[in-house]
Amino acid sequence: MFNPTLPARVGEYLALHQERFIADLCAYARFPSVSAQPKHKPDVQACAQWIANHANKAGLTSEIRQTAGNPIVLAKTPPRPGKRPHFLVYGHYDVQPAEPFDLWTTPPFDPQRRGNALYARGICDNKGQHLAHLHAVEAYLKTDTELPCDLTFVIEGEEEVGSDQLGPFLKKYRNELACKAVVISDTGIPSLKQPALTCALRGITAFEITVRGPNRDLHSGIFGGSVDNPALVLAEMLAKVRDSRGKIKVPGFYEGVMALKASDRKEMARLKIDPRKEARFLGVKELHGESGFSIMEQRGARPTFEINGLTSGYQGDGSKTIIPSWAKAKITCRLVPSQKPDKVRNQVAAFLKKIAPKTVEVTISPGHGGEAYYVSPDSAHAKAALRTLKAAFGHDPVLLREGGSIPIVNEIRKILGVDTLLLGLALPDDNAHSPNEKFDLECYRRGMQMSAMLWPELTAAFQK
Repeated sequence: MFNPTLPARVGEYLALHQERFIADLCAYARFPSVSAQPKHKPDVQACAQWIANHANKAGLTSEIRQTAGNPIVLAKTPPRPGKRPHFLVYGHYDVQPAEPFDLWTTPPFDPQRRGNALYARGICDNKGQHLAHLHAVEAYLKTDTELPCDLTFVIEGEEEVGSDQLGPFLKKYRNELACKAVVISDTGIPSLKQPALTCALRGITAFEITVRGPNRDLHSGIFGGSVDNPALVLAEMLAKVRDSRGKIKVPGFYEGVMALKASDRKEMARLKIDPRKEARFLGVKELHGESGFSIMEQRGARPTFEINGLTSGYQGDGSKTIIPSWAKAKITCRLVPSQKPDKVRNQVAAFLKKIAPKTVEVTISPGHGGEAYYVSPDSAHAKAALRTLKAAFGHDPVLLREGGSIPIVNEIRKILGVDTLLLGLALPDDNAHSPNEKFDLECYRRGMQMSAMLWPELTAAFQK
């Protein structure tokens, strides 16, 4: 049953074309648009062309704008006389690598429908989510139903490798892209009965630590016991970063981290997670996190230190009795509002270098970073989004603080001066970045309804 704010012809159009919309998503997901792998550069280009063509067929005016990296697709609703609020919809057509292929039940770029879900790499992250918005706008345009606002889709091809070109692109076309707010569906919801506005995202700082010892791998029988082992040194150093209660021991690490308000903790408590069921789902014996905080608080509202990769020495079959000449670890810290990526990285680097023994040389190479994001759920546009979520899903929405990072939302705020509404459509088991990625077709359908109802609500919010 459609909400009264959803025009009848728009709702009828969406219902009538559901199977075609599914076919469109399958066609989109067949492109192996993996931005991290140079061999897929032609596929990335072809995918950009496909979504631009599709937007044209939907009734928008689209163009492909080249950048120093992958192209960005702009698709706009037809120009009309008069002045209306302008909103942006952001998405990305690039996807994560699909490896390891042997863990996929069906080929990652051959979309398959199993039950009420489609399986393919990129189907949820992010092709299906922004395609739902495009279909909603198509329903307005194809039924000659008046949109109360003007819309521009910005669909990029480098989100999975850091969005390096999007910031300069926003600056270059700042006037053309000036808007009231940005809508992004690239996050998740706890369940179909718990639609969500993500009001906060953790930030991130990344770096790589290298511990160097001897100038070559050494025979462990001849030299063992008289030369320090870089792999052992690195393991000992990393073990000193965290205590048994999950606290990070780096001096200054928690500087500026705001205590959670009672209202914040109450809202997060609505998202109940059974620790035993969650452990079984994740394949671990039991969960582990910072003491004194709930699972949702640990994941969305507290900073972390994580080892993402650890390597040293011989990795082949059998044994090779050596003292490796070096050891490396890839590290990321998830950050919360008020933490600065560069400052935290420097604090961690200083700590690691201080505790390193004189027997080795330690170097730290900085990686990417992005600040945490927060938008007030009490703003008029956030309330409009919450009303729309309830109408589309038929259940009261929740406010999420998500642990992941979308650095571009802070770029949007800095460059365009507007907030971003994060209205995700992914379920917890959709396996984004993992084998057997999927997208629930009910989320897809309700996402279209949500989008179609959102634009009148947002327009009204900004006209008050």
